[in-house]
Amino acid sequence: FLQRPWHAPCRANGMSLQHPRLVLAAPMAYPFSALQQHYGAQLKRNNKYINKNTPQKMAENKKIKTALVSVFHKDGLDQLLKKLNDEGVKFLSTGGTQTFIESLGYECQKVEDVTTYPSILGGRVKTLHPKIFGGILGRRDNEGDQQQMAQYEIPEIDLVIVDLYPFEQTVASGASEADIIEKIDIGGISLIRAGAKNFKDVVIIPSKAEYEVLLDIINKRGAETTIEERRMFATRAFGVSSHYDTAINAWFKATK
Repeated sequence: FLQRPWHAPCRANGMSLQHPRLVLAAPMAYPFSALQQHYGAQLKRNNKYINKNTPQKMAENKKIKTALVSVFHKDGLDQLLKKLNDEGVKFLSTGGTQTFIESLGYECQKVEDVTTYPSILGGRVKTLHPKIFGGILGRRDNEGDQQQMAQYEIPEIDLVIVDLYPFEQTVASGASEADIIEKIDIGGISLIRAGAKNFKDVVIIPSKAEYEVLLDIINKRGAETTIEERRMFATRAFGVSSHYDTAINAWFKATK
C-alpha cells in the first residue's frame, strides 16, 4: 500500500476510497531522514521562541552565600551555624549574636563594617540601614536594583535568621512597662518582613522553630533552596509577624 502513489485509487469491498477532491502528497516524497531534519529544525525554532518569550518558572534553586543572623534565643542555633559554615556561607551579625558566632570559631563580619554606623540608641538601632535592607530586598533579576546595589556597594544577603525579643514572655513575667516596651522588637520584625517579601531570592528564618527545618534542607541538598521552600518560610514569617503584632496590640489595649 505504501508503494502505491498516494493519489491512486484504493478499493475495499468494491468501493473506491479515493476522495474526489482531496489529493495528498506521496509520503515517499519525504524520506524519514528528511522528516527528521524538517521537524527537528522546527522543534529547535519553537524551543528558542519558548525560551525567549515564556517567563521562566520560579522553581529555580538559590544558593545561600551570605547569612545575616540576628537572634535573641541562641539555643539550637549552633548546629545550623556549623552546617552553614561547612557549606561556605559567610556570616553577618552584630552584638551578642556576633559574639556567639565567633565563640564557635566562625568568622563573622560586623554589620557596622557594612553600614559604617555603630549600634546606637541603646541597641534600638543596629540593622536598620539601606545597606542591610537593600541587600535583602534587592531583586536579583531586576537590572535597576542590581545597578543601584553595585553603585552603593550593597552586598546581597541570601539568608536572614531572626528570633524576636520575647515580648509575650516579658509581659507574663510581670516586668515593668519600661522593660516591656524595650522588648518590642523593631529591627527584627523589619528583617522578617523584608526577607519574606523578597522570598523569590531570600530565605527567611523567623524564629528558632525553623532552625531545624532549614538544617534538614541543607543536610539533604546543601546550602540551596527551592522557591517552594522559600515561600513556605515566608508564609511562616508573616505568621510570626502577625502573631507578634497582635500580642503587642493586645497589651496596649489592656493597659490603656
